Amino acid sequence: MKDHDQTGPPEPTRPEPRSRREMPTRRAVLGAAAIGGITAAGAGAYAWAGGRLPSDRLTPAKFADRFEQLSGVHDGFRRNHAKGVSASGTFVSNGAGVELSSAAVFASGSTSVTARFSLSGGLPTVADANATTRGFAVLFHLNNGEQWRTAMVNLPVFLDSVPQGFYDRVLATAPVPATGQPDPAKVAAFLAAYPETARAMALVKKTPPASDFSNSTFRGLNAFYFTNQAGKSIPVRWSLVPEEPFRPGPKAPQTDHDYLFNALIERVRSGPVRWHLMITLGAPGDPTHDATLPWPANRPRIDVGTLTIDALQTEEAGNARDVNFDPLVLPQGISPSDDPLLTARSAVYAQSYRRRTREAHQPSKVDVQEVEATHDH
Repeated sequence: MKDHDQTGPPEPTRPEPRSRREMPTRRAVLGAAAIGGITAAGAGAYAWAGGRLPSDRLTPAKFADRFEQLSGVHDGFRRNHAKGVSASGTFVSNGAGVELSSAAVFASGSTSVTARFSLSGGLPTVADANATTRGFAVLFHLNNGEQWRTAMVNLPVFLDSVPQGFYDRVLATAPVPATGQPDPAKVAAFLAAYPETARAMALVKKTPPASDFSNSTFRGLNAFYFTNQAGKSIPVRWSLVPEEPFRPGPKAPQTDHDYLFNALIERVRSGPVRWHLMITLGAPGDPTHDATLPWPANRPRIDVGTLTIDALQTEEAGNARDVNFDPLVLPQGISPSDDPLLTARSAVYAQSYRRRTREAHQPSKVDVQEVEATHDH
């Protein structure tokens, strides 16, 4: 489960699905105590009665425990996507999204964003590697006081269709001390139990990663619904497509421990980096409940605006370090689908957020000022 660990402010009602049209969104009704929703936590705690995930065997705490089991406890860091850097910039809507959704972010104009680039895994000091999943999480600060939070990765599909599958996969694919590689027997048994993951892994292998963050495409993977002013709803998925041309990543291990983040820092120093927010429109029959299944390639895609990142910051109080990018923090005009991963992500992110914010924050491994000073000399 993509834990950019990320929760929004609590709301008075629990998001129990009734009908898609009635399902509440987590609007950020902002107050002084919430500080614009940046540091508030707790929305995910309302995900299930008693904090349970869809399977009675799972709880948000068990998910967080599993990440800690594999990576150890690193005080103040996310339990997954621990290594990262904060970013800021703007989203400029071109107005094309207005026909799809009534969300204020799609009205023509500019919206400020707080963002975070990251690598998957629970080790904040992990060495950058081409094959490691990259994350790009964005908080849109809408001009009407609402927020939209989304956490994306550079994969074409997600590897699991249900929370239990993710939980089991994390352990089944963990390296064993003797070889440093996963136990083949455990992996085979897992894939036999979850054939959808085997199919998703095959799709991922056909999609080579880009050379760095700035020319990577990032996808939300889960389906949502857009509803416009006329009340018409349509299933969608979204992605951020870079303006910079794709370049394949290195196949050999790199000597620079932080080469992906160092390259990003240098790139942003040279000028803004831009992605286009592309909305893919679903058709009847397209799966909304399973993030391992891609939609047909011929589905319409609408370019609704440009996201520009023009500054990076070492993670610290007041920036993306303290944001929980809960996927259920949504403005009016965007609502969740029936994908079970969405509610699970919300609850697990909340658990991770509560743990790390009660701990002493440790310095981030990615130090923007240090990298810039090194290159200045």
